[in-house]
Amino acid sequence: MKYYDFIDKEPKLGGLVIIEGVETLLAQQALDVVLDRALAPEMRDLNLEVFVGPEMESAARVADAINAMPFLADRRVVVVRRCHDLRAAPRREVWAIAQTVPVGNTLVLEDLLPPTKKTKPEPFGALAGRTALRIDTTSGADARTRFIKETLERLGATAEPRVLSELAASDADLGSVRNDLEKLALGGKTIAYADLERESLTVEDPKAWQYASLLVEGRAAEALAVAFELFANDPRGAAVPLVSALATEFGLLWELARPGGGDLPPRHAWRERKLRPAAQRIGERRARYAYESAVRGFEAIVTGRIDDPRAMIEILTADLAAKVVRRG
Repeated sequence: MKYYDFIDKEPKLGGLVIIEGVETLLAQQALDVVLDRALAPEMRDLNLEVFVGPEMESAARVADAINAMPFLADRRVVVVRRCHDLRAAPRREVWAIAQTVPVGNTLVLEDLLPPTKKTKPEPFGALAGRTALRIDTTSGADARTRFIKETLERLGATAEPRVLSELAASDADLGSVRNDLEKLALGGKTIAYADLERESLTVEDPKAWQYASLLVEGRAAEALAVAFELFANDPRGAAVPLVSALATEFGLLWELARPGGGDLPPRHAWRERKLRPAAQRIGERRARYAYESAVRGFEAIVTGRIDDPRAMIEILTADLAAKVVRRG
């Protein structure tokens, strides 16, 4: 079942739910909806347990959790995230547990593999067939268009038709599309194609990425030196790629620092080995603060509220160095 069919048709959850496909943002949203439909908020602490597949010491804990009786609720829900990152043996163990879910309880497996392609390991969805509720997060043009329209509506913004078609046809993950729309909407409620070309947060300048990476590592003085190089070459335009890189970098860290571990968009997955330790050090609260600070900086630049972008970058860098990336 495609993601939006799941949203619109509200099918019965049953004992086994498999979230598959490749869009991590839709996977997170699907999981949120599953939990909203399965458990009232006041019942979650007592009847929800979440495991991160690669971090489990033993799948036996999943078995114990799913076999426990619900407490003052109709069901107990157990979630195993990032099953797609499990090694072969624990993956087999999790699948064996999925065959014995007690009636009334629900096991949710996040297995972000393409459901229609033959891959190794074989996707849980393919193994389950019709015995599970399968939520496919793969996004075609129609799903991407709907996602973009819903995001614009949430932001209270509109976009030129060409912006809509360009984003719907792109191969960027939806998390990146959402980030671009959020930041573009800060500059005005109608997003023109020229805005997309000029202000999209798809940062191309490697020095901007270097600046953000150095700041995340706590090397603020070196980060500022790189930023000043950019300002020397482009006094008027350097601030946009710098805050764009910051927003993207801390957005990734915020995702990894979320409860359950989070997942990076496919195009950033190769950086997880480096970013995850930084996310654990910084934590969800501080990563979010840095992300939102970068967004506010972006807003100040594109709306012309600041007269000195270089000074703004200095202040932002110092603030994040003191409040976010300090060690301990």
